[in-house]
Amino acid sequence: MPNSKSATSTDAAAPALPTIHWTEAGEDCSALWRSERGAPPPKKVVLADDTTTADTAYRLACEGTALLWRGDFHNARQLLKALARRADNVPARKRKKASQEVPIADAFHLHRLAQSQRARMLGMLLIPFNADFSIPLRRAPDVQAACAAAWGPVDTAAGASVASLRELLGITSAHEWRRVGVEIPALGEGPNNRIHPHYGVFSPVRGEYIHLVATAHLPKPPSGQTSLVAFDIGTGTGVLAAVLAHRGVQQVIATDQDPRALACARDNLARLGLEDQVQVAQVDLFPEGRASLIVCNPPWLPARPSSPIERAVYDEGGRMLLGFLKGLSTHLAPKGEGWLILSNLAEHLGLRTRDELLAAFEANGLRVVSRIDAKPQHPKASEAGDALHEARSREVTSLWRLAAV
Repeated sequence: MPNSKSATSTDAAAPALPTIHWTEAGEDCSALWRSERGAPPPKKVVLADDTTTADTAYRLACEGTALLWRGDFHNARQLLKALARRADNVPARKRKKASQEVPIADAFHLHRLAQSQRARMLGMLLIPFNADFSIPLRRAPDVQAACAAAWGPVDTAAGASVASLRELLGITSAHEWRRVGVEIPALGEGPNNRIHPHYGVFSPVRGEYIHLVATAHLPKPPSGQTSLVAFDIGTGTGVLAAVLAHRGVQQVIATDQDPRALACARDNLARLGLEDQVQVAQVDLFPEGRASLIVCNPPWLPARPSSPIERAVYDEGGRMLLGFLKGLSTHLAPKGEGWLILSNLAEHLGLRTRDELLAAFEANGLRVVSRIDAKPQHPKASEAGDALHEARSREVTSLWRLAAV
């Protein structure tokens, strides 16, 4: 999927964390509550340990009661898997039949609702953390570095905290992605061709859109100039800016508003030795000036994100897409091109029509120079059991070459 995009700037100090409360050994207890998706702390919390059965835990979680774990850490992971199995025990044929009984757009929203409810239920299994992000449970792994990368430096004065086990597993998985990195063939031979996504910044695991940017014909610099200037709007990990620089674009300005994305892009460009070619700027869409090439890989689905990481995929009302199209012509140098990388999945899901997209081009004084298509190779495109398989199987990712009329 596309890189992380955010429409929110966080120049102000981060808001204070809320507090979660529970009773233990007859005492009223509390700790800081951590939730990446901004979920409020559960109002009802009970203690759970190795004697808690999966059926009991599932019933409580479905009722909205959180379970603060006091047993063996590995047993907590097993319990989470058992909860997931119970949540997913609806036969695939029944889910498929239900999705076929409503229009595809309604099926998409029902699917998202079901996924949200599943995530909410699985998020009811909670893990305690000491002030230094260590976990006071038997056989608990060392997650301090991963948590610090996601939550910021340790502040022992802040005290203990609580988060869902599901969120912790996401944090540790992201930390491993960041450590190992994602190989990008368009950046040359390994091992120095990796992008290291930070927590909360979408990993560039879908290679087809990167390949499109790596192979499309570059426009020429304006008359009388020898160097090409490019903008990468919503840079995320910085992967597309890095690809353009690797292709020989002498000056790239990469913009984003998400502090995590900005830090991630700067880190990756430094690792690749491209700091002199690429400037990273905290800007809403376009920087000042004009460029001969302006690349944008906005979120592909015009729907509301339910968590910060989903901003890479969902863009309510198509804000970023329409903002890019509205400002493109005024920021293009003479004979310049705007490259819009966009999947047609939204069209197959009934969320946007091709006619609406073409009308947006025309309304903003843009014409289509050409379109280059690529078929996605991600696993869900061929996963017959996926609730949205029919739409995903027909998905095409396109690079639209746009020019001012």
